[in-house]
Amino acid sequence: MSKKLISAKIDVVFKKFFIENRDLLKEFLADILEIPADDIEEIIITNHEIPPESLASKFCRLDLNLKLKTRLINIEIQVNSESDYKDRTLFYWAKLYTSELKSGEPYENLKQAIAVNILNFNMFEGQDYHTEVIAAIKGSNEIFSDKFSIHFFELKKVGKNINPNNRKELWIQFINADSEEEFKMLAETKVPVMEKAVKVLLDMSEDTKIREMARMREKMLHDEASLIQGARNEGVEQATLKSILNLMDSLNVTDKEAMNILKLSEEEQIKYSKMLADK
Repeated sequence: MSKKLISAKIDVVFKKFFIENRDLLKEFLADILEIPADDIEEIIITNHEIPPESLASKFCRLDLNLKLKTRLINIEIQVNSESDYKDRTLFYWAKLYTSELKSGEPYENLKQAIAVNILNFNMFEGQDYHTEVIAAIKGSNEIFSDKFSIHFFELKKVGKNINPNNRKELWIQFINADSEEEFKMLAETKVPVMEKAVKVLLDMSEDTKIREMARMREKMLHDEASLIQGARNEGVEQATLKSILNLMDSLNVTDKEAMNILKLSEEEQIKYSKMLADK
């Protein structure tokens, strides 16, 4: 059985990994954004800290804000799906884009702002693990502005087959990996940057403090997912209950007949009958 190791898809691990290994961060950015590594002259991380209280806090955001010479980049790992995620990433992109323009400066001084979202859930219908959203003129191939760029990398869509010549895919497979076997396959590519990335993460897995940090954060992320799903279920239940009551009133039917009209299963009918009895 393949040994489970800490994974870079856990946001605190991802952030610590790249903060402490700037050379790997540079290679990661160059590969996933498909820009020459030499274009990345300097990386300034504007939020180094991982606040201790954040490890046990639900709904906190642990992202990585970077300044390059001509670009601003925000990288975020998102484990749990949220209904307003697209709006949220637009909001954070807008804040990033305007963050460095000082009062009185010309708008041409605005830098290219790039939001990188690494998702542990599926957002788009297509099968590609990488989607880039750009500002283009509808009905033409003309780009409105090259300063707008939002990337989505969907971890659940990346394949298991290893291609040493596709470094962008190797990085996403690395972030998605959580077993000894998966990391071994990546190291065996003999791609130097991937060999080093795997070694660093294996060393992190041997650190008791980091393992505990990852365990605590993973537990909170699971709790967060449960809370979100519970809220969704409650919303569905209340909507279904309202539909049953509306049918009973408008059609003058029994609760059983109303539930049959809604094609509820026997198990669901038992649940809603109890809820109606308790009202």
